[in-house]
Amino acid sequence: MLPTYKAILRGNHVEWCGDVDHHIAVDHPVAVHITILDDPVVTTGVESQGKLMATALERLAEIHALADVADPAVWEREIRQDRVLPGRQE
Repeated sequence: MLPTYKAILRGNHVEWCGDVDHHIAVDHPVAVHITILDDPVVTTGVESQGKLMATALERLAEIHALADVADPAVWEREIRQDRVLPGRQE
């Protein structure tokens, strides 16, 4: 099976997303097959992502989304409880 990497194609330039294997040398050409996905690529910078996160958190605060949580530490422990994995005994 051929290795697969995520990337963004901008004109004739490929921008690799995340870590890439050692097979992709920056100083030598590498043969690739590119498949165009149906989903449009949404590229936002870290600053833009931070603003979106801040807006989402402000909205959650406005609607009192977690008002029913009396003790956040207890709530977190309950939410993060380990579950039995499929095919395994406790």
